[in-house]
Amino acid sequence: MNMLKRLWKEEDGQGLTEYGLIVGLVAVMGAGITLLFGDEINKLFTRVGQKIAALL
Repeated sequence: MNMLKRLWKEEDGQGLTEYGLIVGLVAVMGAGITLLFGDEINKLFTRVGQKIAALL
């Protein structure tokens, strides 16, 4: 019983859980941004690649 009380009161894993949620949120936001702006980002990289190739 004491072990359950100790596990309930410990907060060591709480920080790790919060970091995990933040990483998950950033991943979801990154995926959403990629879906929304993927074509524009692709066009941008294509233009930059063409300009670099023209310099070589």
